[in-house]
Amino acid sequence: MKLKLVEPLRDLFKDEVRALGRELGLPPALSAAIPFPPGLAIRIPGEITEEKLEILRKADTVYLDEIRKAGLYDKSGSLCRAAAGQDRGGDGDARTYDHVCALRRSPASDGIDGDYYPFEHSFLAKVATRIVNECAASTGGL
Repeated sequence: MKLKLVEPLRDLFKDEVRALGRELGLPPALSAAIPFPPGLAIRIPGEITEEKLEILRKADTVYLDEIRKAGLYDKSGSLCRAAAGQDRGGDGDARTYDHVCALRRSPASDGIDGDYYPFEHSFLAKVATRIVNECAASTGGL
């Protein structure tokens, strides 16, 4: 098969593609969609297991749900969803190993700025509580 790749929007940045989508009358669910984040595997340091993948998928779902509920989905910035890691701590005299979850959203419309997004503490508390309760309950521990 002799196929050729056609990418008419290849040279446009996200904000330019969104503006074009609005001009064309596309629904906001398409024109303002947050770009798909990097794949799950790249956001999991160390060994990639089904358990870690499931936890990260669920954490992404919770985070995005709360972003929408808080009215932050359409604000400037890009969503770099959850990233997983491993933390160690103590439980009495015993050493414990558990998962940690990092949430990031850049305030820049191009998603390149490495600055932080000024989330309200109450928003972060709600997201953290949901991730711990919902992800831990379904995977046997977070």
